[in-house]
Amino acid sequence: MSADDLSAKSALSTAPFLRMNKQRIFIILVFACPLLVALGLFLGHGWSEPASLFEPARRGILEARLWRVALGAVTGAALSVSGVILQALLRNPLAEPYVLGLSAGSGLATALGILLGGLAFSSLMLPAAGFVGGLVSLAIVWRLASAGRITGPHTLVLAGVVWGSLCGSLLMFIVSQASVEGLHAVLWWLLGDLQVFDTRLVLTAAAIVLPALAAAALLARDLDVLLLGEEMAGHVGLNAERAKIIFLALAALLTAASVCISGLIGFVGLTAPHAARALVGPNHRRLVPAAALLGAAFLVLADGLGRTLFYPVEIPIGVITSLVGAPFFLLLLRRKQKEMWR
Repeated sequence: MSADDLSAKSALSTAPFLRMNKQRIFIILVFACPLLVALGLFLGHGWSEPASLFEPARRGILEARLWRVALGAVTGAALSVSGVILQALLRNPLAEPYVLGLSAGSGLATALGILLGGLAFSSLMLPAAGFVGGLVSLAIVWRLASAGRITGPHTLVLAGVVWGSLCGSLLMFIVSQASVEGLHAVLWWLLGDLQVFDTRLVLTAAAIVLPALAAAALLARDLDVLLLGEEMAGHVGLNAERAKIIFLALAALLTAASVCISGLIGFVGLTAPHAARALVGPNHRRLVPAAALLGAAFLVLADGLGRTLFYPVEIPIGVITSLVGAPFFLLLLRRKQKEMWR
């Protein structure tokens, strides 16, 4: 038997073990991530005396943190799964929810709502404006990227970058013309904020995000097929164009629902999907739920860290995620550059 045969036989014999190992890691994540999310309740003021949080006098603090943790979990899961979808569709490990300009469009619409006094009408006005802005952005980017009957990943990225730059420029112009009160509100929102002023916002976000997450998990096999290329997808009976539209719509729903309520929180859709992929492998039937769990835990813990480090001063959550995500992004970029030059 040749060395190549022995190597192949060894690979085949270890494959079931590796597959079982990934399954065990996935099961561990299912139990560990909710515990990490629950840990977020005790971060912040009084973290050294966690039992004091359950005292009757602090019932209001406990309730506020419960809603905040719930919003963080929903937002983190949404951004993470959106990142998984976009990385698969664009076949680019550096893709994240902001690459197609969805967050920029949602952010522009929400900032306009803040400066025009949307909160004076209803607490749901701003999320509604941001949500519509994200969906309109998706329609514009798709239209710009469409060439004939096929929409390629490269044209989608280019269209998203152009649209995101335009929305970002308009947003900066609007901020420069805002009053002092409006400027403070917009800047705090741009840095990310999980403070819950109206519990209906959390329930609205959950009503959008949870069905979208379930749909992404149910259609996860189609993401594996799309990674093989559109020609191969056609051979197995998958309509690639229709599948791309469905997944882009899901990514837009998840991103818009997160941005319009929690602000611009970067890098969650980049770091959590890659961490999940390293732990449970590239199979999207495991990757999608694992990324949702890790994204939820990551964002809740980041928010708790921002409330704890320099208490009573609170660090915006977007700052924490950027401090973690930016080095991670540079590491991925460096690895991709090495692969290109080999």
